[in-house]
Amino acid sequence: MKKSELTFSVVLVPLDYIMILLAGMSAYFLRYSKFYQENIREIVFDLPFNGYFATILGVGIFWVGIFALTGLYTIGVRRKFIDEFSKIFVGCSAGLALITFLVFFKRELFDSRFIVLAAWILAILYVSIGRFIMRKIQQYFVKRGYGIKRVVVIGNDKTTKNIIFEIENNLSLGFKIVKFFEELNESVRDKIGNMDKEVDEVILADPNISRRESLKLLDICNELHITYKYAADIFNARTINVDITMMNSIPVIEIKRTPLDGWGRVVKRIFDIFGSLFFIILLSPVMIIAAIAIKLDSRGPIFFTYSRIGEQGKPFTFIKFRSMTKNAHKLRFDEEFLKEQENMRDGTPMMKFKNDPRITRVGKFIRKTSIDELPNFFCSLIGTMSLVGPRPHEPEEVEKYQKRHKKVLTLKPGITGLAQISGRSDLDFEDEVKLDTYYIENWSLKLDLQILFKTPFVVLRKRVRG
Repeated sequence: MKKSELTFSVVLVPLDYIMILLAGMSAYFLRYSKFYQENIREIVFDLPFNGYFATILGVGIFWVGIFALTGLYTIGVRRKFIDEFSKIFVGCSAGLALITFLVFFKRELFDSRFIVLAAWILAILYVSIGRFIMRKIQQYFVKRGYGIKRVVVIGNDKTTKNIIFEIENNLSLGFKIVKFFEELNESVRDKIGNMDKEVDEVILADPNISRRESLKLLDICNELHITYKYAADIFNARTINVDITMMNSIPVIEIKRTPLDGWGRVVKRIFDIFGSLFFIILLSPVMIIAAIAIKLDSRGPIFFTYSRIGEQGKPFTFIKFRSMTKNAHKLRFDEEFLKEQENMRDGTPMMKFKNDPRITRVGKFIRKTSIDELPNFFCSLIGTMSLVGPRPHEPEEVEKYQKRHKKVLTLKPGITGLAQISGRSDLDFEDEVKLDTYYIENWSLKLDLQILFKTPFVVLRKRVRG
C-alpha cells in the first residue's frame, strides 16, 4: 500500500464530517431565513442554534460511521464518481433514517421536517462536492507522478483489452502500465521476480489462465510484497445460491436459481411499486412535453404498443412513446437498410438497426435520450416489467434462443439492467446474456440501486458521443 493512498483516505474522514456539519448548519439557516418565513411558512417551533449544533456534532459522527460501513473509506479503492455518488446517497439516506429514529423518541432535537430533509439533500450535495474537489487534487498529483501505481498486466483476451483501456483512459485509477505480457509462463514469472523495485501491482487480466500458473504467480507476489489482483470471469463463473434444510438430521441442499426465489421477489416487487410511482411523478413533466412534441411532429398515436416476451416466456404488452412514422411496418426499405436488417450480429438472434429511415425527427431525440422508454414505468407499476432486469426481447428473437439463453426469462424484463448500463445497444448478444445471467444469480437490492443510479449517466454519455 502506498502512503499516498492512506493519506487521501484518511483526509476524507474529516472532510466528510465538515461537509455534514455545513449541510446541517445550511439547513438550519435556510429554515430561519427571512425568505422562508415570508414566502413558505412562519416559525412554529423555536429551535435554539446552540442545542441544534451540539446535536449535529454527534449526528455527524454517526454519519461518518455509516459512510465507513458503506465502504467510502476503503483504502486503495478508486471508484468512478458515479459509484462514489451512489454510496454517498445510500450513506446519507441511512443517516436520514437515523435522524427519523431519533425524532420518534425526542422530537425537540429536530422539530422541523424541512431542516431534516434539507440537511439530507445538502449533505449529499456537499459531500459529493467535497469528494469531487479531493478527487481533482488527487488527479493533479497523480499526473505529476505522486501516488502512481506501477502495474504489470498479463493477458491477451477481450477482458485484458478492456482493463488496459480503462487504465489508460481513467486517470482517477492512478495506474501506470510499466510492462505487459500476453501470456503467463515460467519466463514471465522470472521477469516479474526481478522487477520487485519497479512494480507495485500485478493484474492477471485474463481469467482463462490456469489456476496452477496463477497460484505460482501469487506466491512470487507475496514473496516480493507486490499487490496481486486478478480479473473475475463473470461471463463464465456460475454462482450458487443455496438453502439448507434438515431431513432426519441429514442436511439437504436446495440450489436456488436466483436470490429472488422467496422473500427476495416480494422485496423487489415492493421496490418496483414505490420506485415506479416516484419516477412517474418525477418525470411526468417530461412525458407531457414528449407527448405534445410527438403529436405536433407527425401523424399517428402518441404511444406505440407491441408484444415482448416476459417472465417465464409469457408475452406482454410493451408500451413506448411512438418514435416512428405511423405505418412504419408497411414501409418499403431502401437497399442499404435491408442489408443492415439482414445482418444479424455474429449470427445471434438479436437484431439492432442503425440509421432506420422510419424514425421521425422527434423520434431520433427521444430514442437517443431514452425518453421513449419512460412509459415503461407504468408497465413496472402494474407488474409486467420491473425497474431493473434483463432486456425484453422480441418473440422472433426468443424463438432462436438456445437453452443457455433462456435463463434470462427467469425474471420480469427491466426498464434498465446490468446489460443496458454495460453497453446499451452496442453490447454483443452473448455478453448481454451472460451479464443478465450474472444479475439473476447475484441479485440484491443494493445492485438494483447501483444500476438505477448509473443508468442516467450512461444515457447522457451515449447522448454526448452521439
